[in-house]
This record gives sequence, C-alpha cells and structure tokens, in this order.
Amino acid sequence: QVQLVESGGGLVHPGGSLRLSCAASRIAFPGYDMAWYRQAPGKQRELVARISNTGNKVYEESVKGRFTISRDNRKFTAYLEMNNLRPEDTAVYYCLAMRQFLGDKQEHWGPGTQVTVSS
Repeated sequence: QVQLVESGGGLVHPGGSLRLSCAASRIAFPGYDMAWYRQAPGKQRELVARISNTGNKVYEESVKGRFTISRDNRKFTAYLEMNNLRPEDTAVYYCLAMRQFLGDKQEHWGPGTQVTVSS
C-alpha cells in the first residue's frame, strides 16, 4: 500500500522558516508529480506548490518568492522550504503524489502536518 508521511511542521514566529518533508514508500516515485496543499480552519484545501516528474514547478501566488518546492528521487522524498512565514500561512499542510497511468488518474495523500505561525 502506498504511503506518504509528512514531517517538519510546528510552531514558528512570523518571519521564521520551516522545511516540510514528504517521504513516500511503495510507489514509483520518479514517475509522479508531487504537490503540497494546505487547509486552514474554515477554508477549502488549496494548492501551495507543485513539481512535475520532470522538475517543472508551479506556486500559488501568495507564496512565490517565499516557498520552494523540490524533490529527491533517490530518497523518494519531496520538500517544501518555507521562509518569511506569515500568520496566514497557518494551516495543515498535505503532500500529494499524482500521475496519469494507463488512462487512470492516480492520487495518494499524506495525513498532513500542522504549521502554525504565531507570535
């Protein structure tokens, strides 16, 4: 069974930094696009950043210049480096692995990790 596990969340002051990791297992990781989503209380889950299996990156507008998504195919791990954090970045952050395979869309989600930005 595919497993994604996020880590690296926590409490940080405004302006601080965190690095989230998403470790994947039982998955053909290099063939998947990887993405980070977040969901704040009372809000819908939203895309934060995405990196394709070829390394192309897309960012949500409010995190451009502050967050960096990356991946290490040897370690089956995706990362989200978050700098200059703001209170509005507070949310549960989820990792998603996705691909089109034989005409089917395959998606796998992690359980999430809490990020709280507060003074």
